[in-house]
Amino acid sequence: MVSKQFQSKRHLRLRRGGVEEIRKISDPVEFAVASADYLGIPPISLPAGFIPPQELLCGMKFDAWNRVKALPLTKVSGRLSVAFADPFDLPAQEEVTRWSRAKIWPLVVPANELAEVMNRLKLADDAANPALAMENIMKGDEGDVEMSAGDKNDDSAALDATLDAAGEAPVIRMVNSIMVEALKTKASDIHFEAMEKVSRLRYRIDGELVERPAPPKSLHNAVCSRIKILSNLDIAERRRPQDGRFKVKALKKEVDVRVSILPTVHGEKVVMRILDKSNLAPGLSSLGLDDYAYKAMKFAIEQPHGIILVTGPTGSAKTTTLYSCLQDLNQPNVNIVTAEDPVEYELAGVNQCHVNVAQGLTFAGILRSVLRQDPDIVLVGEIRDGETADIAVKAALTGHLVLSTLHTNDACGVIARLFDMGIQPFMLASSLILAQAQRLYRKLCPFCKQPVKPDLEMLKINKVDPKPFEGIEIFGPAGCPKCRGSGYKGRGAMMEVLPISPRIRALVEKGGDAELLKKLALEEGMVTLKEAGMIKVRQGLTSLQAAFEVTGGE
Repeated sequence: MVSKQFQSKRHLRLRRGGVEEIRKISDPVEFAVASADYLGIPPISLPAGFIPPQELLCGMKFDAWNRVKALPLTKVSGRLSVAFADPFDLPAQEEVTRWSRAKIWPLVVPANELAEVMNRLKLADDAANPALAMENIMKGDEGDVEMSAGDKNDDSAALDATLDAAGEAPVIRMVNSIMVEALKTKASDIHFEAMEKVSRLRYRIDGELVERPAPPKSLHNAVCSRIKILSNLDIAERRRPQDGRFKVKALKKEVDVRVSILPTVHGEKVVMRILDKSNLAPGLSSLGLDDYAYKAMKFAIEQPHGIILVTGPTGSAKTTTLYSCLQDLNQPNVNIVTAEDPVEYELAGVNQCHVNVAQGLTFAGILRSVLRQDPDIVLVGEIRDGETADIAVKAALTGHLVLSTLHTNDACGVIARLFDMGIQPFMLASSLILAQAQRLYRKLCPFCKQPVKPDLEMLKINKVDPKPFEGIEIFGPAGCPKCRGSGYKGRGAMMEVLPISPRIRALVEKGGDAELLKKLALEEGMVTLKEAGMIKVRQGLTSLQAAFEVTGGE
C-alpha cells in the first residue's frame, strides 16, 4: 500500500474540490492517494522488479497497455485486479474490460511506478520481437537522451549543434536508442560491425556479447559518421583507425563513452566502451572481497612507500580496483598523481595525466615528470616495458607509494614478469608490498537461480576436489525476464592476493621462481583464483560453469 498520508486540512480541501482539484496535483504518489480516497478504491505500490505474468496480459502487447496506462496484477475467481495511473479514465477501464472479458477490480498506482514497470515490460517485449524493436527506433521511440561532443579543445558542444538537416533524424534516433538500451541493460561495451550484407549490433552484458536488432546495412556509414561527429573525429577518414570520446545524459545519469573505430573488409567497426562513474566502488570495503584479501589490501595501501601491482586480463576491472584504493587514500593532505592511457574516470582531488604517445607523452616520460611534482602516491595505468618498470620501482624505493597494473596469469607471475623486464631481484624484494590477480565472474540472477547437483565430471576435468561440495547446496542459472533469460545478472570480483611476507621477500631476493613462491604463499594462507571461484560457488553467488569460465585454466 502507498504509505504517504495527508494532513487533515489538505485532505478535507481535496474532498470538497472534487476531481478537478485532485487532477491539479503534480506529485504522482499524492495524486494516487488522493484519487483513491475520493473514489473509495485501494491505492497500491508495485514491488521492485515487478513484471505482470504473460497470461494476465490478455494477449495484448506492450503498446496497448501503455496507451491505457494500466497493468493487470492478479486474477482470482474470474475477477481481474488492474492498476490504473488515472482511475478517472473510464474509457480505459471499459477497454480493459473488453480485452479481458472479465470483471475488473480497479486499483490506483503512482504514475512513476507504472512507468518503471512499463519500461521493463517493453524490454521483454522487444527481446521477443527484435524486428519490431528496430521498427520502433526508426519511428522515433528513443526516449529522452542528450549527448555532447568529446575531447576537442575540452569543448562540450550540444548534440543539436551537429544537426544539419531533418533527414538525419532516423540516424540520430538510432544512435540515441542504441545508447539508451546499453544503459538500461548495464552493458560495458557496444560493438557495431559491418558484415558483408548486414550490420551487426552487440552489447557486452556481464562479460558476454549479446546480439541485438541492428540498423539496416544501407545506414551503416551514416551511423558511423554520427558517432564520429559526436566524438570529434574525421568523418571523411575511413581507411585509418580513430579514437575519441563523448558524453551521454540519459536515464538520470551522465556517462562517458570511449570510442574506437577500426576499418574492416566490409566497412568500419565501432566499439564504444561505456564508463559509468556511478559504478565505481567508493572504497575497498565495497568491492565484496573475502576477509583475507580485504585485510591484505588494506594493510598494503596504508604503507608509506612501496609498490602494489594488480594483474589480470583486459576487462577484469583492474583499474576499478586501483580507483577504489585511491578513493580510500584521497585526503586533503595527500598529493596523488596518475599517468593513464586513457583517463577512464575523473576523480575529484586527484591529478590525472593522459598518455599520448604521438606527442611524446609516454608512461615513462610522464612518470619522470610526476616524480618532480612532490607526489605522495603515484598511479601508473600499466607497466608495459622495462623503462616504466624501472622508474616505478625506483619511485617506490625513494619514498612513494606506487600502484600499477601488469599482465600476468596469477599473482606469483608478477615477480617473474618484472625479472624479465630487467628489474634486479634485490630492488624488487625491497619495493614490492603486494601482488594481486583478479577475474570478474558472472553473478547468478537472485530471482531465478535454482539448486543443482555438483557436476562431478566438470570438477574432475578442472582438477578440483569434490569433497568440499558434499552436503552443500549449490545453484545454477534458470533464466527469467529480469535477467533477460540469461540466468545471470551483474558481475563480481574474485581475487588471488599475495602479500610479500619476510619469507617471500627473502625468496624474491634470491631470484626464486614462481612455483616455489606459489608453494610458500599457499603455506602462508594465500587463496588461489580457482579456490576463490569455488568459494563463490559454495556461497551461491555463481555457478560452477561460470567460475570455470574465468579460472579453469589457472
